[in-house]
Amino acid sequence: MTALGNFTNVPIFNYHLLSAPDTRDLFIEQLRHALINVGFLYLEHTPVISYLPKVFGLPQERKDALRMANSPHFLGYSRLGVEMTKGAVDQREQFDIATPFDSIWKPGDPDYLRLWGPSQWPEEEDMPGFKVTYLRYLEAVENLSYEFTELVAFFDARELMQHRSKIVKYPTRDKVASEQGVGPHFDGLLQASDHPGLQVQNLSGEWIDVPPRPYTFVINIGKGLESVTQGLARATSHRVLAPAAGTSPRYSVPFFQNIAQDLRLGEHTLECPSEVLKLKEQRGDLGKTESVNFSPEYDNLPNGYVSLINRVKSHPDVAERHYPNLFKQYYPMASRPMGLRTK
Repeated sequence: MTALGNFTNVPIFNYHLLSAPDTRDLFIEQLRHALINVGFLYLEHTPVISYLPKVFGLPQERKDALRMANSPHFLGYSRLGVEMTKGAVDQREQFDIATPFDSIWKPGDPDYLRLWGPSQWPEEEDMPGFKVTYLRYLEAVENLSYEFTELVAFFDARELMQHRSKIVKYPTRDKVASEQGVGPHFDGLLQASDHPGLQVQNLSGEWIDVPPRPYTFVINIGKGLESVTQGLARATSHRVLAPAAGTSPRYSVPFFQNIAQDLRLGEHTLECPSEVLKLKEQRGDLGKTESVNFSPEYDNLPNGYVSLINRVKSHPDVAERHYPNLFKQYYPMASRPMGLRTK
């Protein structure tokens, strides 16, 4: 493995470099290095102003009224300890909220078309201004995600898409059963918070801290882009550790840019110049990752089905209620309803 192929920190990119013709090429050259060798980057000076509403202080019964199990779209509130990664419980409380989308699913359609649909929202009297503010935030970060991905590759029609987000609270280590805020995994675009805990895994298998930087987004490459670039762009494994005992909770607002539900990644390959493909060889072999890798056959299945399976594995209580056949397939030993776990 060459020194070029490994990393010990996450590079920082100035979004302003894109606005001037004489610096745009420099930004893209630096971006190429990050995509191939790191798979993670900070993006500062973006045009998005982030907003984190304090919804976790709502009475528990108000939050439970929005529980994810109500929604076949896996949107809504999750108590501490109901989501799983790699078969282990994640120590976080969260709301899953998506960009606006009216469900098009009808009986007889593939189950995965049910994944996209309307979000659940707190009552206006409970969180005045929250819905309109958060929808404005989602629109801004969605536009940013499209502008950014158009620098690399783009194969989705905006009007046919729904993207997802989370509002997440990671309690301190003395309040939870383990240090796993969320286990090793792959996904899309993340907003940095004011609390440490995010780590990425380099080619040697070492966990590298990604310390918070004010007014930046932390962006990582998803498995879809890794697939269509024949492994040239890296989907880097990452995790979040629970904050240390005696500190304060960690908050974050992840945004996950989707691709079309019926798209089969194995049928799409981006043509890359030979000199660019050689950069993959210079990077060196990828080390063992602790994230759950997608099975090879997933490249030949509709993306929506792959996403549905991942949701079923992460939220068995929702699967049991809305996708009973898949629940039985992935939890054949379950002898009682999953439901909401108590703290």
